[in-house]
Amino acid sequence: MGAHLKTLREQRGLTQAALAQALKVSPSYLNQIENNQRPLTVNVLLRLQAAFGIDLQQFSEDSQARQLGQLRSALADMPGGDQVPLAETRILAEQLPAATRVLLGLHKRIRAAEERLSVIAENTDSGHAAHATSAPVQPYEEVREFFYAGHQHLALLDEQAEQLYLQLHPENTDPHAPHAARLVAALEQRLRSLHGITVLRAAGSPAVEQPVRMLERASHQLRLGAGLSAGQQAFQLGIQLALLESGPTIDGFTNAANFGSDEARALARIGFANHFAAALLLPNRLFQKTADELRYDIDLLGERFGVGFETVGHRLSTMRHASPHSIPFFFVRVDRAGNMSKRQSSVDFHFSRTGGTCPLWNVYDAFSQPGKILTQLARMPDERTYLWIARTVEHRRGGYGTPGRIFSVALGCDARHAHRLVYGDGLGLDAPERAVPIGSGCKVCDRESCVQRAFPALGRPLSIDPNARRFAPYAPAS
Repeated sequence: MGAHLKTLREQRGLTQAALAQALKVSPSYLNQIENNQRPLTVNVLLRLQAAFGIDLQQFSEDSQARQLGQLRSALADMPGGDQVPLAETRILAEQLPAATRVLLGLHKRIRAAEERLSVIAENTDSGHAAHATSAPVQPYEEVREFFYAGHQHLALLDEQAEQLYLQLHPENTDPHAPHAARLVAALEQRLRSLHGITVLRAAGSPAVEQPVRMLERASHQLRLGAGLSAGQQAFQLGIQLALLESGPTIDGFTNAANFGSDEARALARIGFANHFAAALLLPNRLFQKTADELRYDIDLLGERFGVGFETVGHRLSTMRHASPHSIPFFFVRVDRAGNMSKRQSSVDFHFSRTGGTCPLWNVYDAFSQPGKILTQLARMPDERTYLWIARTVEHRRGGYGTPGRIFSVALGCDARHAHRLVYGDGLGLDAPERAVPIGSGCKVCDRESCVQRAFPALGRPLSIDPNARRFAPYAPAS
């Protein structure tokens, strides 16, 4: 932690003596902390936060673990990078975080350039090369990375959404109605009284081509698609209120983020509005209090607030600023092919982009048991253990014969918090050896003896055994 503290001091233009005085420690003691000869204690961290108002997450072990995982993946993807020993990689990630971020940025630019060259090569014969060179590179991925980084913007939107929820007084609409229905009535009333907008609902069965939400500005009518539950209606109304009442704030966030294209800025604007709506539907303090009372039972939380399994899981992973006692969660959504369409974390958890993900992870087992909640204690190669909860969810609009979308969603947290979750009961938390050893993907995983290894780790010599069948081409099934 010494390098982080020294970097912070230099960024603030402080001498060791000045920082030591602010933290109420001696200059020699501070010098020892900066040189990693003494630990950065909780008391010193709290004084640091009180004096400078910094986010203590940058001094957490989770932050270092994520940066180390990203650096290992990036190096494994670079020529000669697989020759860098793990010990040197760890030193770079932990003691030179700014240099690590530069390397990760360079790797990202290299990958973007390679993708663009691939597009050019594929389109050269068909005469589309000129268009390919000017096309934006993965705006969706750019926006997803922005939100995954956990910017302070989300905390500000959380606070604004919670203040709006308190102003709405949804409990006054009908104290006997479910939470989501009361909120829908309060939101409709605000749209009508403050913005002159009437909410209309489409009749009949939901259709795939039918928009979920459409604002007709000329007639001041907001049309909602058919078949939406009360929770889904509240979410869509919350998005509209976010654009109407927090539009300037959202636009300021979007323009200040230096996105690479107009498409990325448009996607980010939608992302901010969606986050505001989720924080309005599941406000920080009320949702956190209820989650603690129900021991984070996702089904019960969904019933209480009128939302689905995926919505509860995603919201829990964005509540980093809700309370000092909130559990830091990770959230991921994948399809049958292993494509990761959502990933979110209230702390830093490394989701690999190299070599796929681990087939031993219970997020993939969920597809074989649709609708059933699966629990797993999983141990990463760095010996950190996590509790994961996984279940399939289905998104469908329309009647019989209409194709639906099925995903597996997983919510995870560090095993030290597992006793607070109902899902930790009976898992043998006091026996860490029972945890399933998983990794971030075969290309960057050190577990050479893994029975599910698809191919050797990058940079590892492959011992040729004529009797081995795991990596032998054309080997018959045993």
